[in-house]
Amino acid sequence: MKLAVVGGGSTYTPELIDGFARLRDTLPITELVLVDPAAERLELVGGLARRIFAKQGHDGKVVTTSDLDAGVEGADAVLLQLRVGGQAAREQDETWPLECGCVGQETTGAGGLAKALRTVPVVLDIAERVRRTNPDAWIIDFTNPVGIVTRALLQAGHKAVGLCNVAIGFQRKFAALLGVTPSEVHLDHVGLNHLTWERSVRLGGPEGENVLPRLLAEHGDAIADDLRLPRPVLDRLGVVPSYYLRYFYAHDEVVRELGTKPSRAAEVAAMERELLEMYGDPALDEKPALLAKRGGAFYSEAAVDLAASLLGGGGSPYQVVNTYNNGTLPFLPDDAVIETQAVVGAHGATPLPVAPVDPLYAGLVANVTAYEELALEAALRGGRDRVFKALLAHPLVGQYAYANGLTDRLIAHNREHLAWV
Repeated sequence: MKLAVVGGGSTYTPELIDGFARLRDTLPITELVLVDPAAERLELVGGLARRIFAKQGHDGKVVTTSDLDAGVEGADAVLLQLRVGGQAAREQDETWPLECGCVGQETTGAGGLAKALRTVPVVLDIAERVRRTNPDAWIIDFTNPVGIVTRALLQAGHKAVGLCNVAIGFQRKFAALLGVTPSEVHLDHVGLNHLTWERSVRLGGPEGENVLPRLLAEHGDAIADDLRLPRPVLDRLGVVPSYYLRYFYAHDEVVRELGTKPSRAAEVAAMERELLEMYGDPALDEKPALLAKRGGAFYSEAAVDLAASLLGGGGSPYQVVNTYNNGTLPFLPDDAVIETQAVVGAHGATPLPVAPVDPLYAGLVANVTAYEELALEAALRGGRDRVFKALLAHPLVGQYAYANGLTDRLIAHNREHLAWV
């Protein structure tokens, strides 16, 4: 089995490699190709990847290349984890929206739109090249904003599924609190990428006992602290929102915080420099502890599970993925991309039935879905007016003066990445 990782020079990659090595019985990779245009960092990451495989007794071959076409040729699956513009672009996404009093964040709001505009054309070009060299390959998208990027891929007719680590993070956390194995925990996970709620936590499968009330009663303080939301909010809602909901539920508070400390991008950039120095140490043959602070917890396990199921292996029967709505949430268009529990196999992902969604959540989901449709239109066709309309539709912007000012800033900071400017 051959698997290619586009963006293989990312400092995330050793997390992925560790999962591939530990879970080789689930996903028996014979050749792993790391593809990245940044040759120097690619060799650092590739060297560590080979040492991790060797230490854990994995006999698969690790190849590094900057040649995309050669890297993806013959691949059974291609995993996308790229960042167009690197951490420098992320730094901008997290700062210039604050000038208009709006959240600066890399996947939602104005910063998220900027990332989508930079990313969608690049991802679609990669996907077309994958299709030319190997039309049967699955594309697994971990590139943010996952919902918009996955929708772009599916609308272009690619065999694609989107992946995020939020759900598996909750699954692992709840399993630890309950003292059970993660495979026993089934989430009623509903919404869009980075806009989801856990409405129930069931033991043993979709029909199992709902233990969410017990989790909130016994561990509500710890869960609330992790989400950085007040405990009474969780008690009143009776659900566990994704930590990204804080940008919506406490927008002004977050804006004030962001204006008083270094950006997350600056923290990550410093961490990446330290990680790359570690990766260059020929004695290092495991993922360093510092990587846990970089983000992407349990990403490798989710990726292995999804790839194994898509390629006919032994993945979990139910997985949280990003895929077409197709009537699952009746208040959304069929071609909206939702994040939900699905049955995954060689056919792709089929969402499980979802109980009716409370208007409190459905309204926000419908609003952000409309924004995502406009964002994708702007990413595909360009134009200042399309950018403005997408921003105006976003619930974290919503006022024409803000949308106008943010449009000017977005274009100014992303000029080199927008072919239509």
